[in-house]
Amino acid sequence: MEVTRASHRIIAELLMRRTGQQLTSGREWRIESALAGLFREYGIANADQLVCLLDGPDADGLARRVVEALLNNETYFFRDRQLFQQLTETVLPDLARSRAATRRLSIWSAGCSTGQEALSLAMIFAERPQAWRGWTIDILGTDISAQAISAARRARYSQFEIQRGLGVVQMLKHFRETAHGWEPDPALLAPIRYRVGNILDEQARPERFDLVLCRNVLLYFDHATRDTAFARLASSLRGDGWLMLGSGESVGGRSDLFESATEVQGLYRRAGHLAAEQQGKPAFNASLVQRG
Repeated sequence: MEVTRASHRIIAELLMRRTGQQLTSGREWRIESALAGLFREYGIANADQLVCLLDGPDADGLARRVVEALLNNETYFFRDRQLFQQLTETVLPDLARSRAATRRLSIWSAGCSTGQEALSLAMIFAERPQAWRGWTIDILGTDISAQAISAARRARYSQFEIQRGLGVVQMLKHFRETAHGWEPDPALLAPIRYRVGNILDEQARPERFDLVLCRNVLLYFDHATRDTAFARLASSLRGDGWLMLGSGESVGGRSDLFESATEVQGLYRRAGHLAAEQQGKPAFNASLVQRG
């Protein structure tokens, strides 16, 4: 048992080094189940034997596969409907007013998994063609999992996946059933681009976004890593932009870079923006200073 615990710690440290995500002792049970496929492929029975292989000649390739298998890619369309309702009723109307001169919106889905979140955003715009006619909408989806990004680009969903979060009307309006699964209308994919990326990676010239969705990502970070993530989010968000976290996540007491924007937990603005807006002044930009 002590050997197995040590092996679990080694695997957890590998995940932490490569992704910043914690695999706490309470979540170590996932190791055996998440890696069961690799165990079968390599003809091994447990994490102890896997750790031995991680010292072998194919260590780096195997390590990448271990990390991929341990990542949580749980997602579905319109996850947390109340928050998407707030996007429709509050966030996007606000951005439509403030970006009326340029008629451009740039959105980042950080930790986009297999693409359902980005497609949910695209559906919001597609279902209001009059309101968004003439606008340029850019939706970037990033995820640390290369496998998830590959699936997002492929954009084929099983019957189970397509029914998670979508009603029949939306499903039939925006998707078609093929021999390979349910595929979105090409027009729905047009504003979306995907790339592999870690929210913790510092960009030499970070893109600036009007809206950032970073949901159920920060849950897996320790306090120091979460601080770094908030700094990256702040540096990537325009001064009057919006941040959307998961329904179970909160900025409160964890970062002074953001403040609650509505009564609904999960929506935030850059710190100082709301007070400056009430005074009719531009928000102070000090939150762009990244912290170590």
